[in-house]
This record gives sequence, C-alpha cells and structure tokens, in this order.
Amino acid sequence: MQSIIQRLHSAFAGNIGLTLGSILIGALLLKILLMLYSSARAVFFEREQRRLSRERLKLQIKAAASQLREVEQNKSLWNGIRKFQIAKKIKECQDVYSFYLAPHDGKALPAFKPGQYLTFQLDVPGRDKPVVRCYSLSDCHRKDFYRVTIKKALAPPDQTGIPHGLASELFCDKLKVGDILNVKAPTGHFFLDLQKPTPVVLISGGVGITPMLSMANAILESGSKREIWFFFGARNGDEFIQREHLLKLAADHENFHLHVCFSKPRDSEQVGRDFQHAERVSVTLMKQLLPSNNFEFYLCGPGPFMNSITEELTAWGVPDSSVFFEAFGPATVKKIAPVVVVEPGAPTFQIRFSRSGKISAWKPQLGSLLDLADELGIKIDSGCRAGNCGSCLVAIKSGSVDYVTEHGAISEEGSCLTCICKPKSDLVLDA
Repeated sequence: MQSIIQRLHSAFAGNIGLTLGSILIGALLLKILLMLYSSARAVFFEREQRRLSRERLKLQIKAAASQLREVEQNKSLWNGIRKFQIAKKIKECQDVYSFYLAPHDGKALPAFKPGQYLTFQLDVPGRDKPVVRCYSLSDCHRKDFYRVTIKKALAPPDQTGIPHGLASELFCDKLKVGDILNVKAPTGHFFLDLQKPTPVVLISGGVGITPMLSMANAILESGSKREIWFFFGARNGDEFIQREHLLKLAADHENFHLHVCFSKPRDSEQVGRDFQHAERVSVTLMKQLLPSNNFEFYLCGPGPFMNSITEELTAWGVPDSSVFFEAFGPATVKKIAPVVVVEPGAPTFQIRFSRSGKISAWKPQLGSLLDLADELGIKIDSGCRAGNCGSCLVAIKSGSVDYVTEHGAISEEGSCLTCICKPKSDLVLDA
C-alpha cells in the first residue's frame, strides 16, 4: 500500500513538473511572440512614418513648385497696355470668330490660368476715349499666341433703333489680320486649378463655352486623367462653336465626356450624330448622366441660363464651395441674392451723382453703385464688372464705400470701382 502511495506521489509530482515546464515554455514563447510583434509593429510604424514623411515632402515640393510658378507667372505679366497683332481671324460659326493674337514685340507670352480673360482698350471711331471690353481666353496657354473667341452681339430683332454690340461688331465686322490691339495682361478670379485631381463638370451656353475650352484643353494637354464632363447648349448646329475640336477630344480621351444639347435642332440634324440631347442643358439631365454630385462645377453663359443652373445645383445639394461661375459682364450674373430686409431704423443712404444731377436713395437689393447708375440711366463706362479692368473708376466727392469682393484694378485714393462697391454713408459721386 505504501509503495502504491509512493508511486502516485511520484507521478503527481512528475505531472506538476511537466505542467510547470509547459507553462514556463508557453510563457517564454508568448514573450518571444510579443517581442516579435512589438518589433514588427515598430518596423511597420517606422516605415509608415517614413511613408508619411515622403508624402508630406512631396506635397511641400508640389506646393512650393506651384507657388514658384505663380511668382514666375506674375513676374512675367506686364503692367498697363501691350500691343498685340491679329495673326489669324477664323470664323467658327454664325457670327462667331476666333482671334489669334501675337505679341507685336515678339517677346515671350506669360502663362495664365485656364478660365481667365484679356482686357482690351479699343479705339472706336466716333468715341472720344477707348472702349474697354473683356473677353475670355478660349484656349490653354500657347507660347506664340493668345486666342479669344467673340460673338457679334446682335440687336434684338423685335426692337428698332438699338445698335449691335459696339465692341463685338468692331471685332467681327471690321478688324482684320495685321491690325494692332491694346491689351492688358490676363487676369480674373474665375479659373480652374490644374493641381487638383477633383473631377469637373464644365457647363456652358452659347459663347460662354470660351473659358470651358481653355479649361478642357489645359487638363487634357497636361496628361491628367482627371474626369471631365462637358455640357454645351446651343439652339442648333449653326451655334456649335469648335465642333470638330470637341468631337476629336471626345474620341481621343476616355476621361472627356461630351454632351451637346440643341434646344431647336434643324430637321437635318440627328441625335447621336450631330448632338447628344434634344433639350436645354439642365441639372435634371446631369442627374441622369453623372454618377453623383461629387464634382466641381464650372459655369458660363447667359444670365437666365446661369441663374437656373446655379439654383438647380443648390437644390441638388451641391455646396456653394463646389460651384464656380464667370462673374464679368452684364450677361453673366451671380446667383440671385436673397431678399434684403431693411430693419426699421436702419440708415438710408442718399446717393448723388453730381454731373448728371440725379439723386436717389440707396437700394440694398442692388449689387453695386454701377447697378444704381444703370437703373437711373447714368452712363458710367464699364468692362469686366468684376473690379479688374478699372474702367468704372469714379471719383468720390464725399462719403465712403465698402467693396463687396476682391478686385484686381488699383482704386485710386478718393475714387471707387463702382461695379463692386456699395455705400456705407451718404455719397456724392463725380458721375
């Protein structure tokens, strides 16, 4: 009996020894695994940090390069007027011409941002001072020329005694190859950032296609695979600007999606061959075609066209920060402003135009002092209506103003750019 107890005791002790040994070995293995995991995690973390550092460095280099290009571009821009010669004049379609402008001095042309415009000072017979007009550049940067595409602004057919557009008629009917023009450097706050990868929707009606051509050409010629959805509206093929060029872009680039809308196609024009949609450009159409509204939207066209598209985009949930539109000229207006409610007791400013002898209370719903002058029939020269060309500059005899947006033109002390400012006191203007 005693021997049996001794054998059991020995076996039990042996099992305990084995169990303890197993636990020690397991603990050792666990420790080794933890050490390996910790080491691997440290290696992974170090590699990830190096990757992030490389990405940050790339972004810093990219940003620095972009800033350097910006500086170099600004340095190469000229101040004041530069002479350009019309090297080519090409008829695009009905009443629309493209003008290829070469620098008369033969020197290099600075780059510009796709979407920007040129300002012209035109000597028009019978006018005592130059007429200022702004026209969008209709191509991306080329080393030898700038291009603008201009439509002759015809008088309304149902109204007599109204002349055609003064500047556009001069360009389309009278200017010819070899003529010299006075031109200011490219400018404008409406442009596309080529450094961003965000897919874009380029929307235009009629001659509003011009900055969109510049944007599309710039993206595609850079080699970018950035998605481009190009919507263009016209009545029919007579108004299809740059038709062959756009069809070639669509054929050559899988990231360029062309959608041409004719609102009144001719009987000989067929859907799928001459255009894509027998309707007006609309956000309803875009909802059917676009995979989402997660795009940047760029717009240019007639006032009613612009207003309807921007309102529809807002209703679709597109944030204002993703919608960009051309802002110069009376035909391309900004989004409809909310109704201004004048609080009881709020100051009412009196605006007096000393030369014309007209007086009016300021109307808060108006966009600018130039709008008030237009409403009162007071002639103030204007070109860009965005504070860049400087042609609407008027002396302030008394009072003060606030600017409602950024401006590129220099406002002389004691004067204001009437197209982009509002009064902040009673005001007397020399107009």
